Order: sequence, then C-alpha cells, then structure tokens
Amino acid sequence: MAYDFDLFVIGGGSGGVRAARVAAAEGVTVGLAEEYRMGGTCVIRGCVPKKLMVFASEYSEMFEDARAYGWELENGSFNWKTFSGHMNSELDRLEGIYQNLLKNSGVTTYDARAVLKDAHTIELSSGETVTAKTILLAMGGRPVVPDMAGAEHGLTSNDIFNLTELPKTMLIVGGGYIASEFACILNGLGVDVTQYYRGAQILRGFDDEARGMVADQMCERGVKLHTGCNIIEMEKRDAGIWVKATNGDEQVFDHVMFATGRSPNTDNMGLAEVGVELGRRGEVVVDDYSHTNVKNIYAVGDVTNRVQLTPVAIREGMAFVETAIKDNPTKVDHELIPSAIFTQPEMGTVGLSEEEARDQEPVEIYATSFKPMQQAFAGRTDRVLMKLVVSQATRVVLGCHIVAPHAGEMIQLAGIAVKMGATKEQFDQTCAVHPTMSEELVTMKSPVRVTD
Repeated sequence: MAYDFDLFVIGGGSGGVRAARVAAAEGVTVGLAEEYRMGGTCVIRGCVPKKLMVFASEYSEMFEDARAYGWELENGSFNWKTFSGHMNSELDRLEGIYQNLLKNSGVTTYDARAVLKDAHTIELSSGETVTAKTILLAMGGRPVVPDMAGAEHGLTSNDIFNLTELPKTMLIVGGGYIASEFACILNGLGVDVTQYYRGAQILRGFDDEARGMVADQMCERGVKLHTGCNIIEMEKRDAGIWVKATNGDEQVFDHVMFATGRSPNTDNMGLAEVGVELGRRGEVVVDDYSHTNVKNIYAVGDVTNRVQLTPVAIREGMAFVETAIKDNPTKVDHELIPSAIFTQPEMGTVGLSEEEARDQEPVEIYATSFKPMQQAFAGRTDRVLMKLVVSQATRVVLGCHIVAPHAGEMIQLAGIAVKMGATKEQFDQTCAVHPTMSEELVTMKSPVRVTD
C-alpha cells in the first residue's frame, strides 16, 4: 500500500520535533501535526518561560546585596507588563525557530489537531485525512485540577504566563517541583504567596535532607508554606477566591493555582479504538524501544509518563529514529538522569537519594552545609548543601545532591562523573577549584553518617 508519509508525528514538542527532523534527514517523508503552538510544553508554557520568570524573580535580592558590596543604588520596582511583553516576544522567536527547523528539514507541518482513525490513518481538524506507514505519538501532557467544587476558578501553570497583571496574593496548591518553583518565582516578584501541600514535606521523592533545606529557605524568604494542608472548599467572590483549608484557615486570594499533577494528552485521540494500550493514568504504554503494542505505532515524551523531562523526550525521539527508521534497535537510557529544581535556592540531583540508597545497600553519606561566600558577605543567612551518597562495597558515588545558587549548572557536570561510575576516591583525587561552593564536592574526607 502507498502511504502519504513514511512517518507521521502527532505533537510539535521537543521530542516530536527532534524525531521528525532526524527522520527527515534519513530521506523518509515526514508529516507533523500540532494543534496549538510549535515548541510544546517546554518552549511555550513550561521550561523556557518559567526559567525567564526565575531570572526575573532573582533580581529582587540583588539590590540589597549590591549595596553590601559598595554599590549605591535604590530598590527598583517590577513591571509585569514590560517583562511579559519581552517574554512573549522571546517565545514567538523560539516558535519561529522550531517552525523553520522543520521546514528546512523537509517536514510537512499541519496546524491542526490529529486523531487516529485506524493504525495508518490520521484525521486532521482542518478536514484533511492523511496516511502513514509509521506513526509517532508525541502529544505531551497537561496540568490537571482536582475534582472539587469551585476548582474551575483556579489557574494552572499554563495560565500563569498569560496573566495580564501580577496578583497581590496567590495560593499555590501542591508540593511538587512545579508548585514549589512557582511559589519561589512569584514570591521573588513581590506576590504574597501561600502554599498548601497535603503531604508532610514538599518535593516528595527527592533526598529528604535536600528538600528539607529548600523548604526551610523558602519559608525564610517569605513563602507561607503549610504542609499537611489542603483545600476543603473554594468559591469565587467579589474580592477574589475564597478558600477554606483543612487546618481551619479561611482566606481570600487574588488567584489560586493548582499544581497537583499532570496527565498525558491521550483523551479523544482514537487510541483505544485503534488498539493502543493505555495505562491507568491514560499514558501510552511502550516497551524499552518506545514501541506500543500496535506494530507501526510508537510514542515518546510525556505522553508515555516515563520521565517527564525535555532532554529525555529528545533522547527518546532520537532512539525512536534509530529503531524504527534506521532499523537499528536502540533502547532509551533512563538511568542516572541529572535534573534541577529551580526553586530559590535551586536543587540539583543525580542518582539515588540517601533514603533510596540505604534501602538498597550499606552506604556512607558525605555532606556539608555552609554559608556561601557571596551571600554571607552581604549579610544573608542562606546556606548551601553539598552531598554525596557512596556505596560502602564498591565506593561508587550512587547519588549527588546540591542545594545552592546555580545548582542546576553544577549538577550537570557532577552528573557526568556519576554516570561514569566514579568512586569517592576519584572525586577526592580531583583538585578543588578555590574559592567556589562546588569545591566541597571533592574535599569532604569523612562521612557524616554510615548505614549498615
């Protein structure tokens, strides 16, 4: 049978775009449909605009710090409209780059929603129908709101970037990295931020010592963090959004933002009708090669609910091309992925947490916490954490955790050593760069804790 395309990609995010471009370079015909804006969650409503907001929010502390270093200046005021205009211009520029990359690669693009009619047929909301030998699902995910009365009055992370003005007060519900990052961002921009999380501590799943330090410093900076707390009721009133909490508090906020999880974009896609297996959260079930249970259909990125990180989706897209287009079966490597949480302070992590490691084998914990030179000189009380989790048996560094300014930059480099299986002694053999915060990673000589 002759098909319109050798490959058709549904979704114009990082994973789908990379797969489409690399596949087209192999000489196959490629089509791609994106119903919203090219670039997906990361470029349009995630990583990029969020990081720009992180940068903006960090300037609030710089005025006072600069005066401590001898600069004579007054505190400035933040203009949301100015920043928002610049941010949207940058997103437009990046979307244009994605569009041009696809065009220059020879990929045929459709600004339309795509739905599967059968294993080889795609129906587009523009009214067209196309066929493809191979189909790649890369629709990503979306934020969800809890099933409760009044939840329709809340915002999600998608909505924050589109605010016409900055609120005076904001309640953020959730304790994951998205909730915690936006609590810090908005607090830094001058918003009175309250955060509710139903669990005992934010950032569940990360190293306990590291996330505890992040939470403490968020509170010191002014975030009103309430753990073991959730919303009972909420309703829209003239003054804002009225909320009643499980701790008995009642308060009116300008806005309430839900950061309580994300779901794969698989609803009403025709997947079940075609026979594609979905998991209990609606994710596309795939094997180690991103292959679904349908012979010619694959899936990458957040829609598979494996590791929801942009660089992972890109790697999955490239491995898919090796497997399905170049006939070189290539597994996706999901082990020892470095990641960063852009709270204030930042947290960078790679490998096992102390809790995960000690459940697995006897370990030694090397850790140090101190006031960093730059902030201490300015009279701030900030502290940083450098931590290594080491196997007693093999001496391999099983995990590295950093809480510090620019922790994301540091963990990228530490991640190389951990991925290579470096031992504690090899860390020790590396000469320190002085004076830096990161030198502590190679100068910690004695463990602070040992587990059997």
